[in-house]
Amino acid sequence: MTNQTAETQKTALPPQLIHQYVKDLSFEVPHGAGIFMALRSAPQVNINIDVQANQLQQNESNNEKPLFEVILSIKADATETVSEEEKQKKGRAVFIAELAYAGVVTLNDNNLPQEALESFLLVEVPRFLFPYARAIISDVTREGGFPPVVLHPVDFMSLWQAKRAQNFPEPAGEA
Repeated sequence: MTNQTAETQKTALPPQLIHQYVKDLSFEVPHGAGIFMALRSAPQVNINIDVQANQLQQNESNNEKPLFEVILSIKADATETVSEEEKQKKGRAVFIAELAYAGVVTLNDNNLPQEALESFLLVEVPRFLFPYARAIISDVTREGGFPPVVLHPVDFMSLWQAKRAQNFPEPAGEA
């Protein structure tokens, strides 16, 4: 290892999470108090999770650290469970919880390869944000009068790889 490499490793700081915050939060009970009287069993809860990242400032010079916002979006919508005879009908909406939880991060390396940058922003940062977002979803559903929705851990690497595969499908005939 050369002296220059050793010095770079000593002085290179890890990426920093500057802020994390609730960007948007919504909780809705579309049918009001009537849904509490009508529920005969636990509702079916569907969860959708998405991650987006965007650069907040452009580097005017190589001395400025790039600044990014990473948004972890979680939507939990619950519907009435319907019996086997009523499978054709969709159950009524019980509640809808939507959260956009964001973090602002800075990188100390302006020369990070694109794939490493994407992996950091769309996998590592959401891994850090997820426990906070999970607690918020759990709290808001509980405070809404329902059993808390406790989200299972998410494999953000698989989520990122699936998203990349959708955006860049492999050409036919190649494996």
